[in-house]
Amino acid sequence: MTTTATRPDAPADTVQTVPSFVRDAWWTPAPGSAEGVPVRDASTGRILARVSTDGLDLADVVTYGRTVGQEGLGKLTFHQRALMLKELAQYLNARREYFYELSAQTGATAVDSMVDIDGGIGVLFTFGSKGRRELPNAQVVVDGPMEVLSRDGSFAGEHIYTRIPGVAVQINAFNFPVWGMLEKLAPAFLAGVPSVVKPATPTGYLAAAVVKAIIESNILPKGALQLISGSVRGLLDVLDYRDLVAFTGSASTAQSLKGHPNVVAGGVRFTSETDSLNAAILGSDAVEGTPEFDAFIKSVVTEITVKAGQKCTAIRRAIVPQELVGAVIAAVGQRVEQRVALGDPRAEGVTMGALASLEQLKDVRAAVQSMLDAGGELAYGSLDAPSVTTSNGTTEVVEKGAFMAPVLLSWEDADADTVHTLEAFGPVASVLGYRDLTDAVRLAARGGGSLVATVCTNDPEVARELVTGIAAHHGRVHMLNRETARSSTGHGAPVPHLVHGGPGRAGGGEELGGIRSVLHHMQRTAIQGSPNLLTAVTGVWHAGSDRNFTLDTESVHPFRKSLGTLRIGDAIRSELRQVTLADITAFAESTGDTFYAHTNAVAAAANPFFPGIVAHGYLLLSWAAGLFVEPLPGPVLANYGLENLRFITPVAAGDSIRVTLTAKKITPRETDEYGEVAWDALVTNQDDEIVATYDVLTLVEK
Repeated sequence: MTTTATRPDAPADTVQTVPSFVRDAWWTPAPGSAEGVPVRDASTGRILARVSTDGLDLADVVTYGRTVGQEGLGKLTFHQRALMLKELAQYLNARREYFYELSAQTGATAVDSMVDIDGGIGVLFTFGSKGRRELPNAQVVVDGPMEVLSRDGSFAGEHIYTRIPGVAVQINAFNFPVWGMLEKLAPAFLAGVPSVVKPATPTGYLAAAVVKAIIESNILPKGALQLISGSVRGLLDVLDYRDLVAFTGSASTAQSLKGHPNVVAGGVRFTSETDSLNAAILGSDAVEGTPEFDAFIKSVVTEITVKAGQKCTAIRRAIVPQELVGAVIAAVGQRVEQRVALGDPRAEGVTMGALASLEQLKDVRAAVQSMLDAGGELAYGSLDAPSVTTSNGTTEVVEKGAFMAPVLLSWEDADADTVHTLEAFGPVASVLGYRDLTDAVRLAARGGGSLVATVCTNDPEVARELVTGIAAHHGRVHMLNRETARSSTGHGAPVPHLVHGGPGRAGGGEELGGIRSVLHHMQRTAIQGSPNLLTAVTGVWHAGSDRNFTLDTESVHPFRKSLGTLRIGDAIRSELRQVTLADITAFAESTGDTFYAHTNAVAAAANPFFPGIVAHGYLLLSWAAGLFVEPLPGPVLANYGLENLRFITPVAAGDSIRVTLTAKKITPRETDEYGEVAWDALVTNQDDEIVATYDVLTLVEK
């Protein structure tokens, strides 16, 4: 495999081959290889670089990820990986201005670049945070409680997640070369799975520049990230059940990849997020003059002009009351004329840039023409080459630039098949009229499954009917009204906390999705065995496992142990303490909790759950703390909560309780001199019946 010192940030006037980064070295084809596909500046048509993978051994790339990449990531816990993502986000954040310069060559305005670049870096920050807050500082995720499978409790089962042992191949679209890459890389890395990134050709040079910065940061372990700049024909041939493919792009390409034998029969995991005919529905209450009508118009214009409408989440169908079709078209046109300045993103005042390539412009114009031939009418805009502001500030028609002005279509027949099946992936939307809410739901569903829909209404009943009607057809539903108009992230802005994807035409897959997307890169496995073996595998103490009891005054109380000496299973069992009627009465009087079960013997006895007056649950918890606590200063810094509290058996006056406290889960913090310890608390009575169960959460010094 040939390596070269060619850099992805070479001067723009140098026609070079965009390099790949494989086996921890930069690679370009050997001299004399095929010339490669030219990549052009979207606004001027100037050739910036060429793209080729002629001679690249894809099997070598995959093997390197499965071996070196897996080994390096496998040494790290979720928290360690999460901290690397945070550090990487900070590193890239300091280099955004350079990425912005390159992004302008893709036709992106400053706002477009912010969505792509800042959005991608924000994904890294989010997963860096969620990984430390929501995952253990370990390498295994426990999924759900233990299931006892034998009468004596000696045999049990549960589910765990472990990382898949292969690579995550990430095929990205041209419209978001940074965000699209980082939103796939982050959850894969957090899961511990090496990434093989394949950006789209027209904007792949920007992705390569970001990868170069990532590599120069020296934050990620070797093999965690590889980049293939160019064709990956044959890549699926070398994948198997150990690997995952995450695809973003056209529905037709997704269908082709899904049909590969290694996906159909070989077990390669495949998730896709494809183009979809997303809808925005204007509620029947949102008439002209309402804040909702204004917010709807703003949203439609934003979605057809940001990234020149090249967004998989963009609004393609504006579904509005029939009587408002004309008003919506007029209002959208007016806002476009007032707010949109088309031209080279490097020119002052430009708010909408070019499409990504001349090929893309040709495709969009052809799609619009097909829609016109199928019954659509040009309600606003034109397919003619527009006058644009050039980089030197002049206004002219630039034949070599991929410019297209916003276009709105109207349809006499809202049920025309083409408007619900053909997407023009540019600054294009159709306005469709509906008769009633049922009709609006039906029209939205005709998209065959979409990534996102907006419901714009201030009427709760309208919102309920529309959202419940369309939810199963969409991956996300964005509700917009006067309360959210200023704070909403918008129709087309998925956030990494929530699932991004959609059913049917939208690909049937999911991306982002918080920890859910991390689990996409992991295998859920049912494990069965004794509680001791389940504890050993998961690192979490299970009921029925051995305990290491503090048996006498000479033993070290678990609360006297730092994280360095505390072990899973360390435990203490208290003496019994009797509960008297006087104790119950005093607690009721001091707290004001005079519920009849604690104060009225006749009423309490009539309650089918109680034998008479019973102790307050919170009295028992307070006493339990007094039974297990070590009062002197020590490693335990604070109690910060309880989890999973259940009261099982009532405690009557004259009964006694004791508590058994066991170190259940130990989570050291990577950046602090303390960590969390979850203690299993089991409160029982004098007959060893379970009174209450819960987890005590403490902060303990390392």
